[in-house]
Amino acid sequence: MYESGADILELGVPFSDPTADGPVIQRSSARALKAGIHLADVLEMTRRIRQISDVPIILFSYYNPIMAYGVEKFYKDSVSAGADGVLVVDLPPEESEELTGEWKDDAFCLIRLVAPTTPEDRMRTIAANSSGFLYMVSMTGVTGSGGLDTTETGQYVEKLRQVTELPICVGFGISTPSDVSAVSAVADGAVIGSAFESTIEDNLDNPDLPAIIGKQTAAYKDATR
Repeated sequence: MYESGADILELGVPFSDPTADGPVIQRSSARALKAGIHLADVLEMTRRIRQISDVPIILFSYYNPIMAYGVEKFYKDSVSAGADGVLVVDLPPEESEELTGEWKDDAFCLIRLVAPTTPEDRMRTIAANSSGFLYMVSMTGVTGSGGLDTTETGQYVEKLRQVTELPICVGFGISTPSDVSAVSAVADGAVIGSAFESTIEDNLDNPDLPAIIGKQTAAYKDATR
């Protein structure tokens, strides 16, 4: 993916109850858990990628796997592996001190989500406790749950820009190059998850899967130009 133009890699930590994710990513997480993949394995994958590429790597996790692993150990091992930050989807700012209190490196980012229903004062709180970039959820619901309304997305992004200078990336509902093109016109990045997972699910036994994913990535990248 990074060889085909992905600017950032998001590595998901499998979890048994991924409530923010739709059916496609839920099935992906279940397959990974069945195969014995856990947080330590994702960190090892991060380490291997870092040995051959300097592409930024963001870990995506629910808080339970991090807590079970140990928050201090998670931070140290993530930095050691070469991760650039983490998005903990179910950890609000008010409950983050246990995690971030151990952090000694300002370069390790904590990415946070902002939803269309987030009030402005809440946006300010979230933005003030974020680093790296803000993840703007394009719609209510779970990942992969519907189409993208580009007009509303542009309005959400503009509203968020009034309260932060952080880059804004948009995710949820982005599946086609035209979606990426529309998002790129109003935001700083497009986050794509379920579309890739669908491709993987449809090609689990296909030896050409890496090439297929590379072609899909390149098409998305071309749409940003």
